[in-house]
Parts: sequence; structure tokens; C-alpha cells
Amino acid sequence: MPSRPPHTRPRVSAKQALRLLLQAQGLLADPARRATPAAVYRQIDRLGFDQLDAIPGVERAHHHVLMSRFDDYRPAVWTRLLERDRRLFEHWTHDASAIPTVWFRYWRRRFARLARGGPPPDSRWGARMEGDPARVIRHVLARIRREGPLTSADFEHDGEAPAGTFWRWKPQKTALEYLWRAGRLSVSHRSAFHKAYDLTERVFPELCRGRMPSRSEHCAWACRTGLERLGIGTAGEIARFFESVSPASAQEWCRTALRRREIVEVSVESADGSKPRTAYAPSDWEARMASAPPAPTRTRLLSPFDPTLRDRDRTRRLFGFNYTLECFVPATKRRYGYYVLPILEGDALVGRVDPKFHRDEGTLEIRGLWWEPGVRITRAGRRALDDAIDRLATQIGAERWRISPAKRSR
Repeated sequence: MPSRPPHTRPRVSAKQALRLLLQAQGLLADPARRATPAAVYRQIDRLGFDQLDAIPGVERAHHHVLMSRFDDYRPAVWTRLLERDRRLFEHWTHDASAIPTVWFRYWRRRFARLARGGPPPDSRWGARMEGDPARVIRHVLARIRREGPLTSADFEHDGEAPAGTFWRWKPQKTALEYLWRAGRLSVSHRSAFHKAYDLTERVFPELCRGRMPSRSEHCAWACRTGLERLGIGTAGEIARFFESVSPASAQEWCRTALRRREIVEVSVESADGSKPRTAYAPSDWEARMASAPPAPTRTRLLSPFDPTLRDRDRTRRLFGFNYTLECFVPATKRRYGYYVLPILEGDALVGRVDPKFHRDEGTLEIRGLWWEPGVRITRAGRRALDDAIDRLATQIGAERWRISPAKRSR
């Protein structure tokens, strides 16, 4: 179906697109609502997934994301949903994530792609299993089948871990990760953030049966579900949401959905002055925008891994905010700091802070504070920031917090 001429497409301002994104991501909801297991689960479902990351920062990413949406969030609720209720499962989107278990069947296509034929000895998986992946996999599976959930630390290896990528994993750790990615193992629980793996049929016995979705069913689910959580998106952004379909497949779905009038083609303006972009929106996007509540009148410190910020180009276009997570930047080249948190005031990103949680002394230190150009710093705005820091300190268990006086800057 040919695209509509640019002048006939509905025009969506950057502020409108941002409002739809914040609504879809749960940042327009009242953060004072109770963080019950049901409410936390609904929020993760609304996000699409909750990314896990090994960098502790001030708090693990998957907890910090939820702390930004619930004042009284407790990590034990997340653990209950994952390990007891099994309403979440761990697997891969663009990175390791906690995902609603109702979508497990769509991941079976990912499992099948990786598991087909097993890892060849000369593949990146096989080479790190000492060139004999079948033997290492048999050994790992036999022990888990016999002993129950095991972590990487439960497997000894006499030699040095192979050099190269995969963080110098030993062969058994590589086998555990391969079997997890291929769906034969699932994460049963975590201990000190280390995964314990068990046979998938023991963790999710009822989910291993039934028909696998077809390629077209899987693509339609991934695109429709991704767009719902973006508010408005290009075919590329829709494809990148779950990282489970190609941009070409997402574009084909968009053409089909346009013919069915499930979605409409729109022209989205940008806050950074770049030219408008052609994108797609649910056909009722105007009604959604009209029903969206105003942003909470408060200030929040967002996780660097918050899904609202994941696409840095989109963050720049919609918020007018340039953001880089500088923990992956050499220290001498960092502009702000190792683990900088964006400051969300209402629906605007107005600055950033560089925090350090001194766990041994129970102190959250703000080592740097930068306001965005053009932001008017009022007494009320400073109080709102202090409240946000105080709230985060309470959530992570810090007994006190402080801002380094020399690091307050524009």
C-alpha cells in the first residue's frame, strides 16, 4: 500500500508523541498507588519487559525502573512474581529481561532458531565449550536433571576460561547460557544476582506443550505489542522493541495493518529541530491522547536502563535531551559521570545527576548535578529535586544523602 502524501498525514507534535510514550510506559500513572504484586505485574506487562543489568549503580536496573513508577515498590514483590508465582520469566529481548509469562510461547520461536542442530564446534558457542559442545552440554544437562537447579559456580573447571568474548566464561557457564537461550533450561531463581538454571519442563511444565505460533502470528504479535508500548513508532522502532523480528518484517506488518485500518500513518515532529519523521500510530491515537492524564507534578530520577530512554535517538527527538550512559565510556572521556541518572520533572527531562551509593556507610552521594540549558531553576524546582533524591534514598535503603557542594552546576 503506497504511503499517503506527506501533506495528508496527521501531524503529531513532539509533545503529543512524548505524551503517548509516557502514557504507554506508565509514567503518567499516579506513583502513590500501591505496589501490590498485581499492580507491579500490570506495570511490567505495560512496559513489555523489565531489563536486568549487572551494574548495581544505585540499584539494580529492574528494581529502579519500578521504583520510578511506585513510591512504595519493594524488590521482594518482583522476586515473588518471578520465582514463586512464575508470572514472569527471564529471557532475551534486546538484553536479558523479565518478561510476562503469558508471552512465553512467542519465545519458543527464538528457542527453536538457536537450538536447531545444536552449536557447531567452530561456532562462537562451540569454541568456548572446548570445541566439543555436545559433551559439555550432556554433562551439564545430566547434572541438572539429577541434582536440580544449579548455578555456574556449581561446576568446576580445571583449566583457564577461554580468552575472547563472553566475559571469559568457562565451558560449563557457556553451556548453561546456550541452553537457556535455546529454551532447554530456564532461570529457576537468583542468588546474589547469580542465575540458578533448571530444566524448562520443571520450571514451566505447562508452557512446553501446545502449538508454536507461526511466523506470521509471531510477527503480528511482536509488532502490535511493541507499537502499543511505544505509542507511536517507525517500522524500525517497532522491530527493535523486542528484537525478535526484522525491520523488513515489521514494515510488511505495517503495510498489512494499514490496509486493515488497525494503524495510521502520521508525521511526527521533533523537539530537537530535526525534520519530521513518518511513523505509525494505533488508529485511535487521538482518543488515547485525549484520555491520557496529565503528568504527575513531581520530579523523579530515572534509571539509565528505563525503557522510556532506551532509544537514545528517540529520547533526543522527543525530549530534546542528549543522553549517553558513560559507564561504557573511558573515564578520561566522560563528560558527566559513570552512572548518570536523568531528571524527569513532570514530562520533561530537565537535567542529570551523578550518584554514588556508599553502601558501607549508608549514604547516597550526588557527586554532580547539571541542569539542561534553558531550564529555569526555581526554589520549588530545587525542593522537588531534593524530594526526588530523598525518595530514592529511602527506596534503596540509604540512611542519608548529600549533594557535593562543588558539583552543583548548570
